[in-house]
Amino acid sequence: MELTQAYLSAGAVRARYVVSDMSLWRWLRDEALGFPAPIRINKRRFWKLADLEAWEASRARGGRHASAASTTSNIATRDGGQP
Repeated sequence: MELTQAYLSAGAVRARYVVSDMSLWRWLRDEALGFPAPIRINKRRFWKLADLEAWEASRARGGRHASAASTTSNIATRDGGQP
C-alpha cells in the first residue's frame, strides 16, 4: 500500500492539458465534464494525480464528451493557445 500521493499545482495541471486558468475554471463548473475538484492548501489549488489519471481514463473509454485530447485541443484553440 502506497501512503504518499502525488499532487499537481494549478500551473502543472494547465501545462499537462495545455489550457489557460480560465479553461480550468470552466472545466470545474461543467458538471457533465466530470473534471476532478482540487484541494486547497493555503489558498492554492492542487489536484491528486490519481484523480486526473482516472478522469483521463474515463474520457478515453468514451465519456460523455469527446476525448480529453479533443477537448483540450478545442479549448486551447478557443483560449488562443496552440491546438
